[in-house]
Amino acid sequence: MSVDSVPLSSQNLEFVENLYARYLEQPGSVSAEWRQYFDNLKNGDMRLDSTWTGESPFPSHSIFDPPSQSTVQAPLRPLLQDQGTQIEVAAAQERLDQLIRNFRVRGHILAAVDPLGTQRPSPPELDPAFYGFDEADFDKELSTSWVGGPETRTLRGILNWLKQTYCRSIGAQFMHIDSLQVRLWLAQRMEETGNRIRLARQEQFRILKRLADAVVFEEFLARKFVGAKSFSLEGAESLIPLLDMAIEKLGNEGTKEVIIGMAHRGRLNVLANIMGKSPRAIFREFDDSDSQFYTGRGDVKYHLGYSWDWNTSKGNKVHLSLCFNPSHLEFVNTVAMGRVRAKMDRFRDFRREHGACLLIHGDAAFAGEGIIQETLNLSELEGYSVGGTIHVIVNNQIGFTTSPEEARSTQYCTDIAKMLQIPIFHVNGEDPEAVAQVLHLALDFRKRFQRDAVIDMYCYRRRGHNEGEEPAFTQPVMYREIRQRPNVYSGYLERLESLHEVTREEAEALVEERRLKLESELTEARRDDYIRCLEQWGGVWSGHLGGPATEADHPVTGVPAEQIRDILYGLTKLPEGFVPHPKIVRLLESRREMGDGKEMFDWGGAEAAAFGSVVAQGRPLRMSGQDVRRGTFSHRHAFLYNFETGEPFNTLLNVATDPALVRIFNSTLSEAGVLGFEYGYSLDCPEGLVIWEAQFGDFCNAAQVIIDQFIASAEDKWNRLSGLVMMLPHGFEGQGPEHSSARLERFLMLSAEDNMQVCQPTTPAQMFHLLRRQLLRKWKKPLVIMTPKSLLRHKECVSSLEELTTGSFQRFLPDPMFKDFTDVKQVIVCSGKIYYDLIERRREGNHEGVMIVRIEELYPFPSTSLKKFFANLPESTPFLWVQDEPSNMGAWPYIRARFGDKFLRKFAIERISRPRSASPATGSNKSHKREQEQLLEAAFSKVPKGPVSQSTATSVSVSK
Repeated sequence: MSVDSVPLSSQNLEFVENLYARYLEQPGSVSAEWRQYFDNLKNGDMRLDSTWTGESPFPSHSIFDPPSQSTVQAPLRPLLQDQGTQIEVAAAQERLDQLIRNFRVRGHILAAVDPLGTQRPSPPELDPAFYGFDEADFDKELSTSWVGGPETRTLRGILNWLKQTYCRSIGAQFMHIDSLQVRLWLAQRMEETGNRIRLARQEQFRILKRLADAVVFEEFLARKFVGAKSFSLEGAESLIPLLDMAIEKLGNEGTKEVIIGMAHRGRLNVLANIMGKSPRAIFREFDDSDSQFYTGRGDVKYHLGYSWDWNTSKGNKVHLSLCFNPSHLEFVNTVAMGRVRAKMDRFRDFRREHGACLLIHGDAAFAGEGIIQETLNLSELEGYSVGGTIHVIVNNQIGFTTSPEEARSTQYCTDIAKMLQIPIFHVNGEDPEAVAQVLHLALDFRKRFQRDAVIDMYCYRRRGHNEGEEPAFTQPVMYREIRQRPNVYSGYLERLESLHEVTREEAEALVEERRLKLESELTEARRDDYIRCLEQWGGVWSGHLGGPATEADHPVTGVPAEQIRDILYGLTKLPEGFVPHPKIVRLLESRREMGDGKEMFDWGGAEAAAFGSVVAQGRPLRMSGQDVRRGTFSHRHAFLYNFETGEPFNTLLNVATDPALVRIFNSTLSEAGVLGFEYGYSLDCPEGLVIWEAQFGDFCNAAQVIIDQFIASAEDKWNRLSGLVMMLPHGFEGQGPEHSSARLERFLMLSAEDNMQVCQPTTPAQMFHLLRRQLLRKWKKPLVIMTPKSLLRHKECVSSLEELTTGSFQRFLPDPMFKDFTDVKQVIVCSGKIYYDLIERRREGNHEGVMIVRIEELYPFPSTSLKKFFANLPESTPFLWVQDEPSNMGAWPYIRARFGDKFLRKFAIERISRPRSASPATGSNKSHKREQEQLLEAAFSKVPKGPVSQSTATSVSVSK
């Protein structure tokens, strides 16, 4: 094979040059294969010896992984006159290839992405002189065949092409991606077009119209509502055409649902110009015209969400949803992702092709908030993927008053996104066509690889953090520059005028039309006879309701014994050839015996029966959290693992009417991100059972923002319902401060206006009925369950088959030892695991006159039912509230705040608990046991010996 017929590859040149130099100095220093090759070259023989049949001696390392040369046997181009000329050409080609690669890696540094004109020092590796090129080389032809396009170009042409592609209004970061296929795809898409989209005149005019929408809206608000907070989009108006193009492209490619999550900056503009919310409704919110409807509820206008149907230019319908979001900026991210996943699952889009998530971030928040890492980490996990999210950073280059130098340790606010194998596109927000290019490129990347993509749109904030701020106090130089700049609409209009694509008259008509429309909307908003539209629960939420607990329904939750038997037999049936862990065999046998009624149900058995009944009804079941497939305390075993191969098996598939609706996922080691995702999922799955379980209940405080700002308050603020279940293992068992308390007191403190349910069931049957009630109820509220740990295997914490087949969840449990109040000398009221400690102590101490009542639902508190139950009990009967937790924790602060000194406004009550403490529990197991002994002794130390008399309310704390 002639050397002339072999294409030159730069990836091996430096290696070959060094090897050849060693050969010339000392031929014996190179391998026999290379020595034979160089001998042939030196002798002028351009052919390899026919006896050399080994593999190519070239190394496999590469600069940018050019096309494979594994079949090359003669790596150098023709020797033009002599070996020196050949080596010189090869070296020049090697230097050029290094230059091209470094433009791909570092070209973004020279890109003009900052509309304020900030420039950065040019990296030396982007200067041709760095590679030994001078002016005399600029018109020499060099090979560019391996990068696409012409076979050869001049160095001057190559530099111009590289700068157009990587150093104009777009800076691309993609060379950190490991996959050669992905890098080549991105490079080809950018380099073939010079990283510029070609837009038809109507597309350019549409961008201009959307910019006019954005600019006129902000100017109108500033003029009509002087000084009012709106968190203006001014300086970043290109966001509106970006979203317009994104929805159009997604809709025309088959997307049915688009969920948008964003913070407050620009939200009003997005609501009016993208989401279809009537400007008159927004103007009434500025005037606060309907305050009488929002006493003690509602939210500020720039936190509100909205949904509507968008019809694309090709007639395709896309349902848009803008998520409600509090001031906690980025915490909406996984909520939005969860909603997309739920919608995809609903229309069985398991290929993740017909839904899309668009997240709009701020630069300071994207770099600063840890929830960003959690969001990105979920993006490609089996249980959380949505086929790729488009992240758009509205990069104001400032956070409130904090400069980037003070806010991050990285060059870009987007550097955290390099944890994923995804591209990051920095773009000048004042170049709308560059914005269009990266938007199309990001969407095509997402569609092709089903991964996230990041658009970092550099812009600025024309006003302060809000409209009442003076930004020049802290950024005087920056704001002198900003105040001199025209808006992006004016700049783009000038460009189109210069291209003769639009006339000044057309542009003025655009603006005037929008101003007149907004004036008309304001007039309508201020009419005395304005009719306020009341939002109703529709769509998947039709037939469900929120509101007060008096509206709650009480469905039948028992399941026939035959069905429970079939479920448990199904859950214990293994695939052919499946080898279970030896210890699992007994668990499977035990659950079959529970189904037969031969063995009492433990917690795991009752929970399995509940889950099985859900999926047997064809209802969705989704559960996630750390270690949920097995269960933190090894009680669940929803998944079994082949002891020989490790292959997992979802036991619930055996009984599911629709296996696609059974979803149980071990989560990443995250609380806030995962809980947010499951909450978002629950917003679009009212007919299913959606559960998040904490590894230990204590860890839920790592998700406190989701609990406070979404779960507890969404109905009150935004009129949004959720049936999410939170399972939080809770109980004082000597495991230390961080493994004892799920912070029951915090949930009870958040409980008001029947916003959620807080329960602490104490029997397997109660757990069974509670889960089924949550599934079947039309009255939808989040459910917080304090789940047990030691009770999972407690010999007395069991239930019969009959208890699962009949009855329903009981909000409190009377003492089974008493048929009436005749012999009652004292009543202990408690909740949770301590009940079993109390009945054991009562038995040991022969305290037959002490009635122990369990509160199973702490909120809404069953006051009416308890009053009815205790109606015939003498008012003088002493009551004790007994709890494991310190007196400033647990349910006592809530009970005391609700009833004061008189339980149910009737019975004087004392408290028995651990004393006030800054930490929930001791770290010493022996100390825990000593405290528990003192607590139990105190609980039975005041049992009256004679007739019951009036008691004075006091409190008793055991010593620390």
